[in-house]
Amino acid sequence: MPSVAQPTHPQIAVSAAIFREGKVLLTRRARSPAKGFYSLPGGRVEFGESLHQALRREVDEETGLEIEIIGLAGWREVLPADPGAGHYLIMSFAARWVAREPALNDELDDFRWVAPDPLGSLGDLKMTGGLEEIIQAAARLIGL
Repeated sequence: MPSVAQPTHPQIAVSAAIFREGKVLLTRRARSPAKGFYSLPGGRVEFGESLHQALRREVDEETGLEIEIIGLAGWREVLPADPGAGHYLIMSFAARWVAREPALNDELDDFRWVAPDPLGSLGDLKMTGGLEEIIQAAARLIGL
């Protein structure tokens, strides 16, 4: 089996806080990193892709949804916690649901549409770090 090359530089990733009827879509990761944690759909930007192109592709691959991108809600840096783990700069966008129902790929094992209220259902979920702040910033961009 060939060895996996160790990361040598940060990777750019994107995620989308997708709103529909006042609720935001959270997806649960089915594998590492952050297996079992709820987060936003998204992933790595491929060479030659714009951030918006990568976001639309990743959302479609992971959930099957069509979205309208509203704007940048914030960003987060994830430093490697373990040897061989990735170093990511995640650009998180606010988006509106446009069409289709969620159809998860094998990277995800659950989804929920939840009110973006940190004192409500968000507080009951195991979530990736910084997610509540990104959701609140995205909700403000959407006008909630």
